[in-house]
Amino acid sequence: MVLDDNEDDSVFELQITEQQVDTLYGKVYCTIAGLSKPNCPVILTYHDVGLNHKMCFESFFSHEDMQEIIRHFPVLHVNAPGQHEGAVSLATEYIYPSMDQLSETLPTILKHFGFTSVIGFGVGAGANILTRFALNYPDLIEGLVLININPNAEGIVESVTSKITGWTQTVTETVIAHLFGKKEIESHHDVIATFRHDIMTYMNESNLAQFMRSYNSRQALELKRPVPGTNHTGRTLKCSSLLIAGDDSPWLEVVVDCNSKLDPTRATLLKMADCGGLPQVDQPAKLTEALKYFVQGLGYMSSSCMTRLSRSRTTSTSSVMSTDSGRARAHTDELQRGLWSAHRRARSHTDSSVDGISTNHTGSKPERC
Repeated sequence: MVLDDNEDDSVFELQITEQQVDTLYGKVYCTIAGLSKPNCPVILTYHDVGLNHKMCFESFFSHEDMQEIIRHFPVLHVNAPGQHEGAVSLATEYIYPSMDQLSETLPTILKHFGFTSVIGFGVGAGANILTRFALNYPDLIEGLVLININPNAEGIVESVTSKITGWTQTVTETVIAHLFGKKEIESHHDVIATFRHDIMTYMNESNLAQFMRSYNSRQALELKRPVPGTNHTGRTLKCSSLLIAGDDSPWLEVVVDCNSKLDPTRATLLKMADCGGLPQVDQPAKLTEALKYFVQGLGYMSSSCMTRLSRSRTTSTSSVMSTDSGRARAHTDELQRGLWSAHRRARSHTDSSVDGISTNHTGSKPERC
């Protein structure tokens, strides 16, 4: 049961449903938390290589600050084939889908559950898959939150390095190097040890290796930033997008480069200070705050939520960010100014963009859920 908006935040029971959905590219294991609401999008998550939806998102969506959001939106967690906890080895004749093919499973999944619009939330390989989905099905996507998005194909140097690493490292150690930066691996021993244990315990190594090979064989997204005043026909995202990477993420430079290829009126870049490869694990409260601003900029969640959010802004800088980190506060303030300004202008039905968040398509959208 999901309670109505006027009921106490601390007392609600979340309905969870697990199903395997048949698609053209095999069975896809999905978990739904919450109930669908009229005229309300579903938050669709997609995990990174080496993780499943529980390892990638469970702690984040269980965080106390996230409860306000999951009361407003149903959440659909999608696992790549064979990556869910307890998965048996894929059949020997099974050909693992490409990134494009994995993105093509999503319309089938949405139709199966009866969802008609999506706010995508992807990490790494999942961010790449959701971006492909958004490019091919723009009418189904209302917004994207992309952590560690890499729009490029694997280069020659990376390909050779990956093959050599595959000869000298286990799949688990290759995943650890993919998920975390060198600084994290050297200094956050407890976190690394936990993820190493979970990968070895809960992931099917054979299936994981196939997903990793698929991701490493991906084609470039070929994104191109629109040029104002021209008849631009290049490939670009048409929805509002929030790109996120930690300052210590191994993918920070790639994410910054991806942002430079997107429409600046629709994309915002958030570099999270004192944070590594998994911001949703390192800084869930700060990421939740950014997500609240983002969905409000899309025209969702009641304005009363801003009262609680304002209180979280007061405490989050000291409790989540390092107090001696000036750049942490700078990044936070920049995000708050950009997303809060976009939210206000969207609510005022303006037709322009503020600090990289597009409002021309959200200004006329009524509050719906």
